[in-house]
Amino acid sequence: MANTKSAIKAARQTVRHTTRNKTTKTRLKTLHKKLDAAVKAGDTAAAKTAASSYVSAMDKAVKSGVVHKNAASRAKARAAKHLAAK
Repeated sequence: MANTKSAIKAARQTVRHTTRNKTTKTRLKTLHKKLDAAVKAGDTAAAKTAASSYVSAMDKAVKSGVVHKNAASRAKARAAKHLAAK
């Protein structure tokens, strides 16, 4: 249990940040699954829109500090490679 005023505030912030991060990461996973499904189905138009929304969400996650920029860059490159392969 937090004893100091700053530790109590840090505990409150941790709860807020954890929920924000979990929401963002769950959204990223969902978008990635939609991209995979569209590529496997062979639907080029749907795959391109899914890739666009995935990349956009990944950039926003980097901007808010949820995902590291190098990890996002790697994920976006893999998504583009996956899209180009089919």
